[in-house]
Amino acid sequence: MAKVKGELSNDFCPQALYLYGAYEADGTPHFGLFTWFGWCWLGEGEGCLGVMACIGEEKTTKDLIRKNGVFSANLVSEALLPLADYYGHTSGREHPDKMKRLPTVEQGQSLPVPTIAESPVSVELKVLREETLSQTQPNSEAPPECSSLFLCQVVNVALEESLTSKNVPFLERLHQAAPIITSGEQRYVTLDGRDLGGWGELQKTL
Repeated sequence: MAKVKGELSNDFCPQALYLYGAYEADGTPHFGLFTWFGWCWLGEGEGCLGVMACIGEEKTTKDLIRKNGVFSANLVSEALLPLADYYGHTSGREHPDKMKRLPTVEQGQSLPVPTIAESPVSVELKVLREETLSQTQPNSEAPPECSSLFLCQVVNVALEESLTSKNVPFLERLHQAAPIITSGEQRYVTLDGRDLGGWGELQKTL
């Protein structure tokens, strides 16, 4: 089939949704919704699995990751989606009471990070370094902003126990985890192709 020149986009390259978790200074768990997340290989030996987590504009989640140097990435399932949609459309800086709605929070198994019991997979991450990818032009009237890439080491992965059973085919376990992906036109989609709604719609069901 012939290809035509398209827009510069990742519309047909779906990405999974993750809720990043970090503790505020008073011990309050804080979560934000992100999709710019990719896996990488850090080198040989133990602790070589890494993550590239990109966060755009300045926000509370980024502040806490910088301050703490550790955070969790909790895979968003269909059951978690309404709460994740709320976190993704509610600014912690503009709404100090953002965390009035919380999932079941558990302490990380290896790092001092909040994880989500309802998430099928929780990854505990240690930041190795931060790279600035872009920033507001000096002559811009907008406040300074930058897009940051956090290169992280995967310290621990916590899975629902049922997902670890090798007696169940992997595809069956994957569908059991029910991760949500997002792609073009700001839609939430299941792995089997069901459309769950647009960004900002699901939080209305809370």
